[in-house]
Amino acid sequence: MSFTSEGVDIDETRLGDEPASAMVLRLAEAKARAAAARYSGLILGSDTVVALGDRILGKPGSKKEALDMLSSLSGHSHEVFTAVVLLKREQVFSDISVTSVRFREIHSDEARQYWQSGEPRGKAGAYAIQGLGGLFVESIDGSYSGVVGLPVFHTAKLLARAGMPVLKANQQEETRSK
Repeated sequence: MSFTSEGVDIDETRLGDEPASAMVLRLAEAKARAAAARYSGLILGSDTVVALGDRILGKPGSKKEALDMLSSLSGHSHEVFTAVVLLKREQVFSDISVTSVRFREIHSDEARQYWQSGEPRGKAGAYAIQGLGGLFVESIDGSYSGVVGLPVFHTAKLLARAGMPVLKANQQEETRSK
């Protein structure tokens, strides 16, 4: 099976006090629908946000914003919400991964050095767990791949529900659970 991976340009603004789970689901579907306007077949969209309580930490727009985000995450736990939406013709399949991530204390000089690496740019919460940002992670409870940005378990589950199991074992499991 061949596929194309491409980003789409949508407005990622939070609507009022929209909960993180609703926001990522809305944005993932908007991304999938934007891609569906250009491509046919199965369309997969996803979005990730970092939430510290009710505060949504998006992608930092500046060094100051990134350092502020890292400072607020330092020594605390936060939630990473990643929604996956699969479009198959007129059908919509969706799921959300929620992972709790605990950061160790981050010293201000470490945060500045991390910013200099370039990694925080364009990353929700100003970090990438799969890169140098992983040095700050004390523990996670949930999906590592969901924090990276595409929860593999959830994506495979949606593909199976849409009749496109990743492995035949998934197809057999789907048949048994019906």
